Amino acid sequence: MSPRAGVRLPAAVPKPEAVRRSLPDLLRRDPLHTVVTVVIDVAAAVVAVAAALALGRGTETQALVGALPWLFVPMVLALLASHAMYRRSLRRNFLDEIGPVETSVALATLVLLTIMLAAGSQGRPGEVVARIWVCAAVLLPTARLVRAVLQRTLRQRFRSAAPTLVIGDGPISHQIISRMQQMPEYGLLPVGILRASSYVPREREDLPDFLNVPHLGAPLDLEDVARATHAEELIVGFCDDVHFDDIVGAVRAAQRLGMRVWVVPRLHDAVGNRARVEHLGGLPLLVLPHVNPLGWQFWVKGFFDRVLTTLGLILISPIFLGLALLVRLSSPGPIFFKQKRVGRDGKVFDCYKFRSMRPPRESDAAFELKSGAAPGGVEGIDRRTRIGKIMRQTSLDELPQLLNVIKGDMSLVGPRPERPEFVALFEAQIRRYGERHRVKAGVTGWAQVHGLRGQTSIADRAEWDNYYIENWSIWLDVKILFLTVRAVLKRAED
Repeated sequence: MSPRAGVRLPAAVPKPEAVRRSLPDLLRRDPLHTVVTVVIDVAAAVVAVAAALALGRGTETQALVGALPWLFVPMVLALLASHAMYRRSLRRNFLDEIGPVETSVALATLVLLTIMLAAGSQGRPGEVVARIWVCAAVLLPTARLVRAVLQRTLRQRFRSAAPTLVIGDGPISHQIISRMQQMPEYGLLPVGILRASSYVPREREDLPDFLNVPHLGAPLDLEDVARATHAEELIVGFCDDVHFDDIVGAVRAAQRLGMRVWVVPRLHDAVGNRARVEHLGGLPLLVLPHVNPLGWQFWVKGFFDRVLTTLGLILISPIFLGLALLVRLSSPGPIFFKQKRVGRDGKVFDCYKFRSMRPPRESDAAFELKSGAAPGGVEGIDRRTRIGKIMRQTSLDELPQLLNVIKGDMSLVGPRPERPEFVALFEAQIRRYGERHRVKAGVTGWAQVHGLRGQTSIADRAEWDNYYIENWSIWLDVKILFLTVRAVLKRAED
């Protein structure tokens, strides 16, 4: 597709020939990509081998093994590449990288040992390989952690992001832009929307402020727009107003320019992490594996929930009992605060917390929930006790919910339960809200570890909770529990 003649871009968008990217500008454009990742891994692997050899310095073994241990470096890089560890992703999650990294290290050392034995290395090559294994098993994940933290810091604090164009001007495209602006850690910066020139968008009074992203033309204008904005990414949203051939042409043009292209599938609500593409002849078919909340896997999840919770309660019993005593001494009233919440399949149960507030008084004013926000936090007059404030800020008031887990009302990980009166309201107002109740409510959840606690958007919570259900696995639960520790260490909303 050649650029269309006569394309007129908004004044805010510089003309292609007038734009020159300086070195600082390039450094701000998400610099930690494949090349830097490879350099970091090479450095970590080299240091691991050097450290392993240094630990054996002065022994007869090191002199006999020769240069063969250095084969570990290219082998571990090749194995990491085979696990797609150098593929650019939207968000680097260190916990997701531990498994492939450790597997690659283990296999590389095993292959190295085989080569050294086959080459007839003298001495004790097993000792050298064992030291390389231990050093690499520590250094490579550490390097990956530093890389992930540095990338997240650059994205969140310095807005290091790839300029991104979005095709489509409907609700899904608006949601995409909202996520990019709300979550800079994904490394995408929306710079323009492409839509059919004849498309008339709906009234925008009820839409948020993120729609200050300019409309830069139609999909056929992509090449000119991409050159003007230096766009590196293209996201294809739902485009009922755009002809299919125009979208394909835009995608082909983006690929010629070296842009990455992302497509939102029509059945996006049902597409999980384990979806895969098969081909019927030349026609791609998207296979959607199904997570069954009534399957045996969730029975196993419930069994381990109770076992781990019982052991955990025994370990933290001094803290649990100490908090119970402080609550009793803080003000008149019971130790536990019980509140009706909605769990799996809409079943109502008593959810336990440590009481954090004094009894209400006649002078306390009524509270009205802000529109669009979830209930929670301090509602109305602040009646928290001193120990109650500390427990709220550290989430320690949630500890009695471990008793709900043992009773079977809740799970360690799952969507947070809500009050019946709000559930009825949210089911009527929020898309897919009721689908959260396919599984047991959780003490912690995917939404909570992503900052959706307190009086935050309930629509966003429903989106994250349904993502958790559609993509559930034991490892996802483990990851959420690790992320919960990090979230608790931060100062929570009151």
